[in-house]
Amino acid sequence: MELFNVVFRTLFFYFFITLAYRIMGKREIGQLGIIDLIVSILIAELVAISIENINDSIFLTIMPISLLVVLELILAYISVKSRTFRTIFGGKPSLIIVNGKINYHEMVKQRYNMDDLLLSLRQKEIRNIEDVEYAFLEPNGKLSIFKYNFFKIKSAYPMPLIVDGNVQSKALKYINKTKIWLEKELLKKNLNLKDVFYAFYRNDKIYLVKKNDTNK
Repeated sequence: MELFNVVFRTLFFYFFITLAYRIMGKREIGQLGIIDLIVSILIAELVAISIENINDSIFLTIMPISLLVVLELILAYISVKSRTFRTIFGGKPSLIIVNGKINYHEMVKQRYNMDDLLLSLRQKEIRNIEDVEYAFLEPNGKLSIFKYNFFKIKSAYPMPLIVDGNVQSKALKYINKTKIWLEKELLKKNLNLKDVFYAFYRNDKIYLVKKNDTNK
């Protein structure tokens, strides 16, 4: 009877967790954010405890897992609506390599060491750091790499100046511009900051998407 309970609970939670993850719209493990990872760990622990303690009601595990699923959906909705919330709990990309040179200050800040960097480069079959034009450390810990073109001609990375209507101060500082300059550029287009959903800077030009365009 005890063996039957273990088998039943294992099979039940297999399908139950599969359904739960389908509802949450989970991605692959390497793409999970901090909140996603915490929820996944808690669900795994709850299931393991339930399978071990066969004398406890199965509903004592179903209820907290269901609560975590609902919480995950609520937080995901808030994350879509609020960039501040998304930045605090999910983090944001960090520029590790710029024009073939390592940004040591940012590496120290993110506690990202040279062994990690070299490992990521080897996995992308890159032998020399100087072959990399830009490299970003993503919030999920992966390194996004942009190699130089064949002739090693520098290309301006599209720096995001406005995201979800919020000015990106670091991006402005990187291109040696100010918020006042950005506002003046928008005024030339008869726009205010509140009218812009997304804007990026490349080759001395600003490209933008208005909030009205996203509602079509």
